[in-house]
Amino acid sequence: MTSVLVVFDVDSTLIDQEAIELLAEHSGTREQVAEITERAMAGEIDFSQSLVERVALLKGVKESTLESISNDLTPTKGAKELIQYIHASGGQVAAVSGGFIQLLNPLKSALNLNFVRANTLEIQSGELTGRVSGGIVDAQAKANTLVELAAELGVPLSNTVAIGDGANDLKMMEVAGLSIAFCAKPIVTQAADVAISTRDLAQVISLLP
Repeated sequence: MTSVLVVFDVDSTLIDQEAIELLAEHSGTREQVAEITERAMAGEIDFSQSLVERVALLKGVKESTLESISNDLTPTKGAKELIQYIHASGGQVAAVSGGFIQLLNPLKSALNLNFVRANTLEIQSGELTGRVSGGIVDAQAKANTLVELAAELGVPLSNTVAIGDGANDLKMMEVAGLSIAFCAKPIVTQAADVAISTRDLAQVISLLP
């Protein structure tokens, strides 16, 4: 295998959960947040707008909750095996998420990811403010990250792989050499080069360039 860059979406792709819904349980708004998430991932509403709406519903959640939720996140079946294979073959692994860096950084260590990018939850006095600080990691930001990382690493775009499940991954998948829809929404399955419908990321190994 030539040097490759594999970029993962995180929620429902690299991990089994939608982390924002676990956070919303602590603010009593899980049903509302899940409904907005579903519509955003299906491409029915703008992602950035949906993120602002969902994060607003998290206002008042304790900062300490982030650590306990981080401990509850489980990597998708086959994720560790796939990442080990990529590294053993001289490749690089990135995770770019419309979720939150406070939850993604512990995963970076646990899964041995080379690079992560996600939104930052604003915290004041030990509580979430209901806002995101800094720019929002939306579909365009995901695509830009893949292109920038590939250039930085000297990996041709033809040797990049994007793996995702929601509409927020479409632009990233469009610029990648190989796009893989993983247990994805119909809009993503239709656009991808390859669709995987069973939750086992080890299936990706045979597809890598």
